[in-house]
Amino acid sequence: MDVATEAPPPASTLDRFLAGLQAGMMAVIVMLGWLGVSAMWNRHTFWTSPNQMATLFHGGAAIIPGFGPYTASGIALYVLAYSLVGALFAIAMPRKLTILGLMLTGVLVAIAWYTLWFRLLGQTLMPLVWLLHSERPMEFAHVLFGVMLARFPGYLHGGQPKPATPETAPTPDQSSSTPDPAS
Repeated sequence: MDVATEAPPPASTLDRFLAGLQAGMMAVIVMLGWLGVSAMWNRHTFWTSPNQMATLFHGGAAIIPGFGPYTASGIALYVLAYSLVGALFAIAMPRKLTILGLMLTGVLVAIAWYTLWFRLLGQTLMPLVWLLHSERPMEFAHVLFGVMLARFPGYLHGGQPKPATPETAPTPDQSSSTPDPAS
């Protein structure tokens, strides 16, 4: 078997965790963008969802129009929670799933997370979020999130340079035979 056509070694659990963390972070940014646009469409401010999420820490004081002093904590909670969901998703997924299989599983996981986070835990931990969030845009945001989780394999081994093989490594006579662009 040719060295250049060999498949890369299977990713370690840490590699999968980090790739899922990155995919989850990118997915939650898209999700927050959708929630902001849909909030503006419903004549609310772009920052409605992060402000609602900030009520977990700051109570009703976080519900203000626009970007407020507590909005960053709501964004941070979204990014932290959903990035970890992405990391756990990447670890739990079988290595042989197709992209379509990953997307469908990602959507199911995201909808399950929505049900757990907003329906079950939301009533006790975050009653203001549970009462004030817009259900349809939030459900669609979770579908987007789940679809984007399927991108985690693209973050595996992406930043590592390929090792030089004997076929691709320059030999001393090849480097001396190339013309020098400075001369």
